[in-house]
Amino acid sequence: MTRNPNLPITDADGPLRVAVVTDDPLLRTGLTSLLASGAGVEVVALEAAQVALWDSGPDATRALTRLRELSALRVPVVAVVSDASQLGPALAAGARGVVLRDQVGSGIGAALAAVQSGLTVIDTALAQALVPPTPTARTASGGRAAELTDRERQVVQLLAEGLSNKLVADRLGISDHTAKFHVNGVMAKLGASTRTEAVVEAVRRGLVTL
Repeated sequence: MTRNPNLPITDADGPLRVAVVTDDPLLRTGLTSLLASGAGVEVVALEAAQVALWDSGPDATRALTRLRELSALRVPVVAVVSDASQLGPALAAGARGVVLRDQVGSGIGAALAAVQSGLTVIDTALAQALVPPTPTARTASGGRAAELTDRERQVVQLLAEGLSNKLVADRLGISDHTAKFHVNGVMAKLGASTRTEAVVEAVRRGLVTL
């Protein structure tokens, strides 16, 4: 297997620089310790960060204002939320990734790296909240659901070619875990429950060709 030389490999030299943004000092300590325990991540100040890990905290209104400010700084943000009701507002405020607080674990480093590489990351438990799983969620124009990023379009094209997650990862120069994150996000945005349904919907919208 070989990687497509026309697709960028975004792994940077040195550790991924991550800023932890939260008003809760205990949570900040916990997230910082979690990130520091993983390989390839360095916790830094926001001004030096490549990506931010942001926690919504108890005050959603104030938190979303802060998230919009972060997004305006053009720092890609992974939002940590308490429940599915915060998924849509977090994405609308500019988050590039959304994960549940009680699901944050050792895989958070992969999610941060994926977002820094240009992917959109949605926690699996939250994915169904993004697009209702009924046919009425799809419009005739296909334009009401969240739009796919350029990288997501690349991935759905590879799915249309019949590639597995592992082969998608190899083609794009990303990890298997990151590829799985991305495939889940594509399925959620297209309102699909299977990879095949995602491909069919992408073809219907003119996103890929067979």
